[in-house]
Amino acid sequence: MPDPAVTARIADGVAKVPAADWDACAGADNPFLSHAFLSILEQSGSATARTGWQPIPIVIDGADGRPAAIAPAYAKSHSQGEYVFDHAWADAWERAGGRYYPKLQIAVPFTPVPGPRLLLKDEVYAAPLIAAIEAVTDQHNLSSAHATFIAPDQVPLFEAAAWLIRASTQFHWRNDGYGCFDDFLAALASRKRKAIRKERAAAVEGLTIRHLTGAEITEADWDAFWIFYQDTGSRKWGQPYLTREFFSLLGRHMADAVLLILAEREGRPIAGALNLIGGDALYGRYWGCSEDVPFLHFELCYYQAIDAAIARGLSTVEAGAQGEHKLARGYVPVTTWSAHYIPDPNFRRAIADFLVRERESVTADQEYLGELTPFRRAPAK
Repeated sequence: MPDPAVTARIADGVAKVPAADWDACAGADNPFLSHAFLSILEQSGSATARTGWQPIPIVIDGADGRPAAIAPAYAKSHSQGEYVFDHAWADAWERAGGRYYPKLQIAVPFTPVPGPRLLLKDEVYAAPLIAAIEAVTDQHNLSSAHATFIAPDQVPLFEAAAWLIRASTQFHWRNDGYGCFDDFLAALASRKRKAIRKERAAAVEGLTIRHLTGAEITEADWDAFWIFYQDTGSRKWGQPYLTREFFSLLGRHMADAVLLILAEREGRPIAGALNLIGGDALYGRYWGCSEDVPFLHFELCYYQAIDAAIARGLSTVEAGAQGEHKLARGYVPVTTWSAHYIPDPNFRRAIADFLVRERESVTADQEYLGELTPFRRAPAK
């Protein structure tokens, strides 16, 4: 058993931690936690102090002097790009005379994908790493620390440290051993099957759909996707979070983990969806278009992702945050988790009371949504 009585430090960015050491803690299943992905965010100018995401990874060194545990931490000067909304908390704290920002965020920037937020060679390092996160928060007089989109098996680690736990909802598709898309459709009610077939036919009429990965993806493809991404980003967030260089670097360093799905009309791309391929999941991230085609969003982001997951034998498609419209496409509600360290006892008490009420609402909503899935119901006995 490793000795958890080790030293903690703050690294000056992900890139300052050797890639082999980082990935030995992060594992290989979740591409968003890889040294490559997080350092690309830095190198491209997407996640930096200038954009309000100052990377300050918190590292626990083991007895051998090598990183044994890492928290992907960021000093945040706002609450954008997180997908777990705490703007009301910030307003309340500042109305009370406090300073909410900067805060400490343990997360993957701009990425609502559940995964480990304590990157551990051994779970014995979990408590020291959480203690180090708390110490950074306290010593720098930060209002709070937030670990968002935590892998479910790490929630008890934060609970044991008395962090406040928050629940939310996403919609994921589950592969129930399907051999093809028609096998999936066979699990749905007849009316839903017909609706999806009709949507798919309408979406692709006159179009060619291409799945690109690895060396198949060219800079011309990234140029096209950049236009799509900018359009969606400007409508959703006011301005895109990622830079154009991010996509080139992603193609250069992580192309084999990328699935880019393009819709073309007469050889010209008009829409695209960007996915990353994990150990057992396909992660849908960004979509955009230059031509409005009915149902094409559903086709590229949901149905084509299902096709790709089945072909690769992946068990899950995670298509991003929110979106009750995913229910009709066979994506089911699942709980996502975050954990929050609030040093001020009065502020903590107020947030804890809010979270109790919010959890009741989330549970009720999920029970209701679960009744709306398109799958065939077993006959009543």
